[in-house]
Amino acid sequence: MTRQDAPQIAAGRLPAGEIEQNFSDLHPAYDGHEAAVAADRCYFCYDAPCVTACPTEIDIPLFIRQIATGQPDAAARTIFEQNILGGMCARVCPTETLCEEACVREAAEGKPVEIGRLQRHATDGLMARPEHPFARAAETGKRIAVVGAGPAGLACAHRLAMHGHSVTLYEAREKAGGLNEFGIAAYKTTDDFAARELDWLLGIGGITLECGKALGRDLDLGALREGFDAVFLGIGLGGVNALGIDVGERSGVEDAVRFIAELRQSDDLAALPVGRHVVVIGGGMTAIDAAVQSKLLGAEFVTVAYRREKAKMAASGFEQDLATSKGVQILTNVMPVAIHGNGAVREVELEYTAEVDGRLTGTGETLRLPADQVFRAIGQVLESDLGFELSGGKIAVSGAGRTSVDGVWAGGDCTPGEDLTVVAVAEGRDAAEDIHATLMA
Repeated sequence: MTRQDAPQIAAGRLPAGEIEQNFSDLHPAYDGHEAAVAADRCYFCYDAPCVTACPTEIDIPLFIRQIATGQPDAAARTIFEQNILGGMCARVCPTETLCEEACVREAAEGKPVEIGRLQRHATDGLMARPEHPFARAAETGKRIAVVGAGPAGLACAHRLAMHGHSVTLYEAREKAGGLNEFGIAAYKTTDDFAARELDWLLGIGGITLECGKALGRDLDLGALREGFDAVFLGIGLGGVNALGIDVGERSGVEDAVRFIAELRQSDDLAALPVGRHVVVIGGGMTAIDAAVQSKLLGAEFVTVAYRREKAKMAASGFEQDLATSKGVQILTNVMPVAIHGNGAVREVELEYTAEVDGRLTGTGETLRLPADQVFRAIGQVLESDLGFELSGGKIAVSGAGRTSVDGVWAGGDCTPGEDLTVVAVAEGRDAAEDIHATLMA
């Protein structure tokens, strides 16, 4: 059954103009004066804690000082040298739990330097220049296959191209970008920024992009190892965890990641169907993004249902507050036990939970929520192990992304660690450096 079979899931719940306003830029860009004022708040700390908190180890005091002294392009280069996707990370990084949480101003005053917005100010300016800020080294004659054109794969490919290697970048979807293109809330990355950033990154040259090529379907790992000098995998997580309850054939129960991807690729958000009563199962960023965007599309009642206490939600406090400010209700210590409805979902039955000796258990007390649309946002899994040694259900790596298979590196969401864009960028960059050192030894 499809959405069209569920009468309560409909498009056009709000006027197109109101939807457009709802999905406007969450953090509008600074102008020059605003950036100068914001930069002036930085103490330019020696041994700055914000740098330690940044997964890509950008020299934050340096780039802010460069902005303060009227050198925004130099600031952007400082950023891009460590994080070639610094423009996107400036928009989507959970800075409130990374660099800005570590800011001395945050500790002293409860108001950090707005590092993310300053980073965006610098990177947007340099990306608007016609020339790419980095040049390729002399051709090395080495060929590397990068599978997955998400943040990890893009960062890896760019760094390898800088070193003079020839890179073939394969992407399973018909469009590159990965999480940046398909998995982030639309109000965080407006004006088709992910696609524009991709084009800008590829401007370095030396990277051939081939879309519609999936590992295991169109690409064979053995053939890649034979045909290239090295292989990097940034394939992400394609599978979605099941709810663990019988959903049956009811329409209206969907994967949150698919909903977000459809929304991100829509040319007309007013034509995107959404329910009146939406329930999102999960407590991470995907759950919050699905819930908030449902509300912005015109859903009347949106609830996030999470099985543990609020402090254990993977979504940051900022994201939780954003959701509630948009009218989303967050219910904690509840887990789904049944989906009710005849043909289409009509109610979600939740059981209250408690932790007993460190284990989560149901209390036997339940409640029912009206629901004509239910989104699963309870984590993703690796679709296939491809013969690699695994750790926690992901591809095990050592050092800078070396897998158990000789000549194959991996990074991003398919490997253990935090599933953040900035972490994926760091892992792709570091793997590229290790690949380069290995090939040129």
